[in-house]
Amino acid sequence: MSYRGFMSRQDFYDIKNAAAEFYRLNGVPREIERALNELFTDKPEDVHGYLSMSSAAISSHFGSKEASVDWKVKSQERADHVMMAAQWLNEPLNNMLKGQNPCDQSAVDHILRYTFFMAHYLEENNKKKEVSASPREPEVVLRSPLPAQTKDKKSADKGKKSNNTEKPFPPSEPPEPVLPGSSAIGSLSLAVAKTGATIQGLPLYKYIAAQKNGQPPMQFHIPVSLVTLLSCGKTSPGKLSLLEEVILIPKTGQRVKQIITMTLQLQKEMMRIINTSTKAGVTQVVLCNNGAPAMTYERPEQPLDLITEACTNLGLALGAEIHLAVNCAAPELMDFSKGKYEVATGVLKSPDELVDMYQTLISKYPAVVALIDPFRREDIDQWEKLSNVIGDSCSLLSDITYNSKAPPLPGVRGHILKHINETTVSDLICITSEHQGSVLMGTTCSEPCSDDSLSDIAVGLGLHYVKLGGLSGAERMTKYNRLISIEEELAQQGILVSEEKHSPPLFTEKPREQSTAG
Repeated sequence: MSYRGFMSRQDFYDIKNAAAEFYRLNGVPREIERALNELFTDKPEDVHGYLSMSSAAISSHFGSKEASVDWKVKSQERADHVMMAAQWLNEPLNNMLKGQNPCDQSAVDHILRYTFFMAHYLEENNKKKEVSASPREPEVVLRSPLPAQTKDKKSADKGKKSNNTEKPFPPSEPPEPVLPGSSAIGSLSLAVAKTGATIQGLPLYKYIAAQKNGQPPMQFHIPVSLVTLLSCGKTSPGKLSLLEEVILIPKTGQRVKQIITMTLQLQKEMMRIINTSTKAGVTQVVLCNNGAPAMTYERPEQPLDLITEACTNLGLALGAEIHLAVNCAAPELMDFSKGKYEVATGVLKSPDELVDMYQTLISKYPAVVALIDPFRREDIDQWEKLSNVIGDSCSLLSDITYNSKAPPLPGVRGHILKHINETTVSDLICITSEHQGSVLMGTTCSEPCSDDSLSDIAVGLGLHYVKLGGLSGAERMTKYNRLISIEEELAQQGILVSEEKHSPPLFTEKPREQSTAG
């Protein structure tokens, strides 16, 4: 559900007033005016300091995505991160970057990522080690062997399968800590890139392409836009939790405007079907924080059936003109007390049972050609099993935003990457170069930002696919509009080439034979 969906109109009004009061008390407008005046009166030696002022913002990730977390708690956590980022920018980072050439992106990013951020990261780790040595540590340790307790519990159930043959449930890898203020690193790196682009008289996408390749290429292609059609995750109504997003994969070679128009027509037809088939009609539909509508579902087949019916009504060849990807977001569904995934309220599946479920779903809906994060990273055996049973008919994708250096998972053909927190522009260049041809740039659902630079980044990095979310909300549409502007600019310059000539086999383009399974 969208952020506003959790609040009353009065709550939202109070937050806006609180924000305005915060800026007034801290003299933000006055400080901006003072800084601008000093730039012109002091005439600093760093000519770039006042001739090229840039601002930037990136998405952030502050930990839990659970819908049950109180929005006031999340707001306070967000405020703490922003305040720390502001403190970093105000003095230490400002002093460290004085005199640096904004056109030397790699040097600036090295200072940001390693000289500054790594020092704070290590300091934070040392603090945690000191806390872990405290007498309260045993309380945390005693909470970990929950799967073993579950086994004993299950053994008493005579009607169930024996657990003697089941492998021990692998514990989750510890999540990467999010350092308060870390978004200052990624934002400042992007601002430096914008400044360098301005100095050199280049659009941001050409500047980034030059950073990656040594010089801007003679031709560019526009990444294929993957659009979120439906949301079915935990924050959606109904019992179904498994499918966080159902994503439209358009046929390569279409312009961005064509893709958006087709998606809007498809969503309109889906809404018409919902309104005519239920008494409650549109009241059953809410807008989720990924910019896509969410409806009341209990089984994963229901949203796919809706899309199939809408495509048939519009004469769209599902499996030919368009394909589908499913963002399972399975790591968020694990019930660690039972060692199973809660795919719907009260419906639990073991990792092996989930393999069977995916196989049945893919067989029944051949237009589904990609699954994103169908398991946790720890369920390596199931990644391999699923890859073996679906073969080349469906691609497995994993999110590498938080662990780009982790060993590759078996059967994974593509990777999702988001620009968040301390990730610098140089990091993005490095990661996409290491995973050449298999990276899909995506946006976060929980903390979207209105900066349109992600579109420039995707084009500049030469990516073949970009996932910008649904077609609702300024945070997402500004990115789609920027992608359209870049496409029109390249076409006018005569340096736009069709993605058909460059698209790798990340998604299956051939329709598969319909199966009666499931």
